[in-house]
Amino acid sequence: MKHAAIACAAASILATGRHFGPLETRDEPDNDPLAVATRAVEALTTDFASYRTTSEASTAELRAQIADMETRMNRPHTPGGETGEITLERRAFTNFLRLGDNRMDPEEVRALIVGDDTKGGYLAPAEFQTEVIRGIVDISPIRQAVRVGSTGAGSVILPKLTGRPTANWVGEDEDRDETTMTYGQLEIPMHELACYIDVSLRLLDDSAINVESEISSELSQEFALKEGSAFSNGDGAKKPMGVQRTTGVAEVVNGHATNINPDKLIAVMYALPAAYRNNASWLMNNTTLGVVRTLKDGQGNYLWQPSYQQGQPSTLLGRPIIEDPTMPDIANGTYPVMFGDFNRAYRIYDRVGMSILRDPYTQATKGMVRFHARRRLGGGPVLAEALRKLKMATS
Repeated sequence: MKHAAIACAAASILATGRHFGPLETRDEPDNDPLAVATRAVEALTTDFASYRTTSEASTAELRAQIADMETRMNRPHTPGGETGEITLERRAFTNFLRLGDNRMDPEEVRALIVGDDTKGGYLAPAEFQTEVIRGIVDISPIRQAVRVGSTGAGSVILPKLTGRPTANWVGEDEDRDETTMTYGQLEIPMHELACYIDVSLRLLDDSAINVESEISSELSQEFALKEGSAFSNGDGAKKPMGVQRTTGVAEVVNGHATNINPDKLIAVMYALPAAYRNNASWLMNNTTLGVVRTLKDGQGNYLWQPSYQQGQPSTLLGRPIIEDPTMPDIANGTYPVMFGDFNRAYRIYDRVGMSILRDPYTQATKGMVRFHARRRLGGGPVLAEALRKLKMATS
C-alpha cells in the first residue's frame, strides 16, 4: 500500500507540472566550495604579486631620488655653480651686491624694499643668512655645543627656579609644612655685532664668481671670531656674558699650580651630577689639550683617546673635547679646563634679520666696494650646576 501511495503522488506531480528545481551536486564547479576557495586564493595571490611589483618599483624610485639628493648635498660647492630656481628676492639681493640699488630693475628694487632695514641698508634674504650662520657654526666652538634659538624681541626672558620644595617625613595625623617653589627671571639681552668687508670691483663685475658666496664666507669668519670670543669669555658689556664668567660653578683644586693632575680630571668629571654627565663635554684651548694628550692612568693608558670614526671628536675619559682658543692657558690661579653639559648650561639667541649696507664711495679710489653688515644676538649662562671647572692651585 505504501509503494502504491508514493507512486500515485509521483504521478500527480508529473501530471500537474510541479517541480522543486535542480538538486545541488558536487559535480557542478560553480557550487563547489573547494573550487570557490581555490579561485579566491589565486586571485589574492595575483593581486599581491601586482602590489609587490608596484611597491618595489616605487621604493626603487624613492631610493634613487634620495641617492641623488645625497650626491648633490655632498658635492663640493663651485662658485657660480648653483642650479635650480632662484627667488626674486635672492636675485635682487645678488644684483644689489654687484650693482647697487640705483642700477637695478624696478621689480628687483621692490623686492629689496620688502626687506628694507630702518637703520639703513637692506635685510639679507633668509637663504643668505642661513649660509652665514652655517659658516659661523663651523668656526665658533661654543655655538656648536650649546642650545641656539631665535627671537624677534630685544631680549629673552627665561624663568629660573630660585627655591626648591622641601619634603619632610610626617606621621599619620601631623601637620604638613608648606613646600612652595619660588621662581625668578633670567634676562638675555640682544647685542649688536657689526663689521665691514671690502670687495674688489673686479670680483663684483665677474659674473662667473658667486659673489654672494664670497661675501657670506667673509662675514661668517668675521662674525664667528667676534662672537666666539664673547660666548666664551665675554664680560656682558655691549656683548654677551661668556660661559667662563658663569657664577656659582663648583670647582676642583688641581693640587699643583702648573702641572695638571690626572686624578683631578677624574674628580672634575664625577663632581658633575650624573644627569648632566651623560651629555657633558670638556672645554680647553689647544695648549692645554696638548698637555692633556700626554696624561696616563695608573696602568699606563692614555686618558685621551683619538676618534676612529669620521665626524666624531676625540675623547678624554670617554667624553668629547671642545677646543676653544679663548680658554686660559695652564698657570697658577687659572681655570684652563671646564666640564659640563653646555647644551643646558648656556643659551644663544639670534635676533631675526641681518642688514647689509653697500658703500661704493669710501674705498672707491682703491677700486673696492665696502659692505657693512650688522646682526643682533645674545647669549648667557642659564644653569651653573651643569658645569664644573678645574682650578690650577695647590689648595
